[in-house]
Amino acid sequence: MAAASAPSVDTPRISTLILQRKTLAIGLAIIVAITLLAVLAPLIAPYSPSKLSIVNRLKPPSSTWFFGTDEFGRDVFSRTIYAGQLSLLVGAAATALAATVGITLGLVAGFFRKADGIVSRIIDAMMAFPDILLAIALVAALGPSLATVIIALGVVYAPRLARVVRASTLVIRELPYVEAARALGVPTWRIMTRHVLRNLVSPILVQATFIFAYAMLAEAGLSFLGVGVSPEIPTWGTMIAAGRQYVGQADWMTIFPGFAIILTVLSLQLVGDGLRDLLDPRLRKDL
Repeated sequence: MAAASAPSVDTPRISTLILQRKTLAIGLAIIVAITLLAVLAPLIAPYSPSKLSIVNRLKPPSSTWFFGTDEFGRDVFSRTIYAGQLSLLVGAAATALAATVGITLGLVAGFFRKADGIVSRIIDAMMAFPDILLAIALVAALGPSLATVIIALGVVYAPRLARVVRASTLVIRELPYVEAARALGVPTWRIMTRHVLRNLVSPILVQATFIFAYAMLAEAGLSFLGVGVSPEIPTWGTMIAAGRQYVGQADWMTIFPGFAIILTVLSLQLVGDGLRDLLDPRLRKDL
């Protein structure tokens, strides 16, 4: 009986560990709240995000229009929470694509010595360009659309993850248990997935949260410059781009979507820092 109850004493619950890291708990609470607002937008929004009302254009925030109205009389509050759907979708999809490409390149470069030189040079060449410039070039080459923005951002941020995976793989492949698996004739793909990749979950999760935040900022920047998502599609970036013509006259058009971006990116940074502290054994002993 004593042996059966030991795991509950030695292994702290995940919820307890999260609550002990205030930055992680606060970040998770904010991002969950923002995600719920975006997902439940059809139930929460008082108006349709595309409903025009010229007679109510540029109305300031009030009890009727929580965040005011834009140049076409559309409710800024409704558009802001609806825009969260696509902004979060772009960030999540770009992160998933960057993770797929980056993990693959990092594993190949770190595990196979012959491929390391070629893959590393490709990664270095891509990281030599500023992120936003490379994204603009890719979107210009592929044509502006939601899909091309996701592809461009996924390609731009893949090298960040690839370098992290490669560096960790170079160390793990020399460990005794990997050498033992090779000696036993375990297939290479199984060693890479079961023995190497499983030990990279922590740095990948931490890096993915930062890439999520970077991708959302980049999407807003691309939309602001007019090379991102079509202006007809409500995202926080397109809303800020539309509101820049009315700064000073109707500054709420840019303040509220801008605050949504800041709050979301800040929460993701808090989650990333919290996960790093929680998953790193050297930092976790401070709990």
